[in-house]
Amino acid sequence: MKILTAAEMRAADAATTAEHGIPSMSLMENAGAAVARFVLQQLSEAARDRMRIVVLCGKGNNGGDGFVAARILAEAGCDVAVLLLGRAADVKGDARTALERLSAADLVPLEAPDEAALARREITELLSGADLFLDAMLGTGFRPPMRGIAVDLGEWLTAHRETSVVSVDLPSGWDADSREMQQQGAYRSDAVVTFTAPKLAHVFGFLTRGPVVVAEIGSPDDVVKSTTGLHWAGSAKRMTETPRWPDSNKGKFGHVGIITGARGRAGAAAMAGYAALRAGAGLVTASVPESILNTVAAIAPELMTEPLAETTKGSIALRNLDGERGRALLEKRSVVAIGPGLGQEPEAQQFALRLIELCGDAKSPIPMVLDADCLNAIAQHNYKLDGRGRTIVLTPHPGEMARLVGKSIAETEADREGIARAYATEHQVTLVLKGWRTLIAHPDGRIAVNTTGNPGLAKGGSGDILTGITAAMLAQYRDDAAEAVEAAVYLHGVAADFAVVERDEHTLLATEVCMYLDHAFRFRAMQRDGITWLQGLPGMLKRQRHEGTR
Repeated sequence: MKILTAAEMRAADAATTAEHGIPSMSLMENAGAAVARFVLQQLSEAARDRMRIVVLCGKGNNGGDGFVAARILAEAGCDVAVLLLGRAADVKGDARTALERLSAADLVPLEAPDEAALARREITELLSGADLFLDAMLGTGFRPPMRGIAVDLGEWLTAHRETSVVSVDLPSGWDADSREMQQQGAYRSDAVVTFTAPKLAHVFGFLTRGPVVVAEIGSPDDVVKSTTGLHWAGSAKRMTETPRWPDSNKGKFGHVGIITGARGRAGAAAMAGYAALRAGAGLVTASVPESILNTVAAIAPELMTEPLAETTKGSIALRNLDGERGRALLEKRSVVAIGPGLGQEPEAQQFALRLIELCGDAKSPIPMVLDADCLNAIAQHNYKLDGRGRTIVLTPHPGEMARLVGKSIAETEADREGIARAYATEHQVTLVLKGWRTLIAHPDGRIAVNTTGNPGLAKGGSGDILTGITAAMLAQYRDDAAEAVEAAVYLHGVAADFAVVERDEHTLLATEVCMYLDHAFRFRAMQRDGITWLQGLPGMLKRQRHEGTR
């Protein structure tokens, strides 16, 4: 799924009509219907019967979507009222048609043309009596700042947080082209329903703690064109949704080699191996220093282990790569992961660099996932890193990325896209830059943006789990490494999202995320009703109302 700018979204809408003959009014009807459908799906029948839904509409096309949604919700038996910020006489184009159809259905909006109107008794009673607001004021066409009554209404909504808000297209006040996490003055939101494709703000902005969904409204794929080089990582998860053949055997799903660890750092290697098993690899072998082998083996009986010679300080000795020993270490491995718990002892760092060379020297280069202390080794020898003709995946957090490029963390975070793309293309690697909206930068310059995950992942061990999942996905989908990595990042995040439905973000452990990978694999973000769950999970709106977490 491509990520668009506001101009590209307008072009897609125009091309839908001009090139495919689909009337713009049909797109508006479909958009409003999608919003109504989302609301009806997310609320229980009992809640619908007792709720008052107030639709807040602007005078433009976003307001037109709101008029349509209001009409359809009323037809479904909901108690609906509409507040128009402006005068009905000023509504033009398709929005005017939608307003006329609304009025014909005996649902006439209250008009609020200026700030003073918010003090009128009928409007204050309307607002205070709402159980759910639909914010259809300002959408993709808006450019900051907001002015006049829209500002005052936003302040009113902020002061009355007990009422849920579902945003149509965007929370009013958000610039669709913003890559910022926050937007000063934008409306609060509990859910967002946008159309056709996500815009930049939908993937980079913290629009809501609730769901963000994308609804199909009839635009053909060939009119959706993007120049950003950005797409949504969740689309790749489709590769996991084809059932395995009945005659499957473990050999078909790859053999992951976790080659890492040091004395006192057994947990990282163990977690990477455990995650690789949970994510579907056929076989997983943890090759670790002999002194930690029993600890690593204890995490799961399915995990195979192999003892490695170690230095006096307990890190992996370089001699493990000598001659036949080195070849045996890599024999029959589909993917090799190194870094978690490796340590920064000089000999361990040399081991990591030599292992990268050996995996590339094989008759058929072995795909690699490089993380943690392995990245620190690479940072000192960037000139040696060359992914041409092979698959190398790096998974740095912002601090590790800063060391890789010789910049401060602040400088790195200020240009995440640019730095990730430049590094991936220069070294011909796939780079997973972790953080808010993890980026997956590919050797050809494309970047996937991940929108799953939550603060429960901000805990030691989460990176080790991601390393194992990534290695397992590469082992299973060797012919499509790019999508395999994107799917791994998405699955890790959505498993954490399922986990915090039952557990608290503060107490979630990295290994507990693996227990929800089955939920993640079964989840279909792209649903048959044409709605794609970009962020969040079905039922979140009900849970937010019940738990009071807005």
